[in-house]
Amino acid sequence: MSGSDLIGAARRARRLAHAPFSRFKVGAALEASDGTIITGCNIENATYGLTMCAERVAMFKALSDGHRHFRRIAIVADTAAPTPPCGACRQILWEFGGDLEVILASLRRETGRHRLSALMPLPFDARILR
Repeated sequence: MSGSDLIGAARRARRLAHAPFSRFKVGAALEASDGTIITGCNIENATYGLTMCAERVAMFKALSDGHRHFRRIAIVADTAAPTPPCGACRQILWEFGGDLEVILASLRRETGRHRLSALMPLPFDARILR
């Protein structure tokens, strides 16, 4: 799948977001190593603290379907500037996906490509617990 196809899947997932409070809709599309695309969107609730980001929704869906190896993730938001994953999402993506390619995009164009290690240079992971 091309990067633009992955971005398209994230854009479609964004349409399903439930963001009645912030109105900030985000979509994500995670590519497993076998080429399967798993999507996610953000889901808010009134407490905000229990809100789930699109990236974590995609990763948890992928894991619950048995996927364990991933190539990249596309994240789409309606912003002019790149919208990278929050800290919690970076942690989950790192622990379960490793040094993924992270493709950022708006509704109109790609806004950046990064390795997760560049977005999270000193990760906390299982190596520290040994």
